[in-house]
Amino acid sequence: MGAIPKDDMASMEHPLFSLGTRPDLRILRYAHNDTQIEVTPSVRGLATIHDKDILIFCISQLMAALNAGRAVARAVQMCAHDLLVATNRDTSGDGYQRLRDAFERLAGTRISTNQVTGGLEVTSGFGLIESWEIIRKSRGGRMISVSVTLSEWLFRAVMAKSVLTLNRAYFTLRKPLERR
Repeated sequence: MGAIPKDDMASMEHPLFSLGTRPDLRILRYAHNDTQIEVTPSVRGLATIHDKDILIFCISQLMAALNAGRAVARAVQMCAHDLLVATNRDTSGDGYQRLRDAFERLAGTRISTNQVTGGLEVTSGFGLIESWEIIRKSRGGRMISVSVTLSEWLFRAVMAKSVLTLNRAYFTLRKPLERR
């Protein structure tokens, strides 16, 4: 939980996340130098800049493990409460529901790109996360443990250490444009 916040450089360079608070159903297209990116929302809308906190948390955990010499995998298991606390989110029942909604948007937002990650240019289409899973629930129905499987694209970026360190105060920023 105490891992230093890290973010991947590719999603920092290109605006993949919605800055809106309402469902954003636009298809976004970007071209920069030789890189083409198309971002397609699910029926729930594009993943938001606040949903990105989950990816930042996962990247941070993976980088901490790599730096400590531990083995890592695309599937990251975590305590839901630790994720909420580390990203400065509400830990009430509503906070857990918003976390589940964020998983849905991250998995549903589709990226098509030829972006180079980890030294490879691969044209592909994928979700921001491949999948998510609530491992257990408490008697009150609150999720205890969750698993997030990152896309190959994002995992390749982590393995190549194409990440930057964020200030811990990032999670206290509430306005989407400040986060961007």
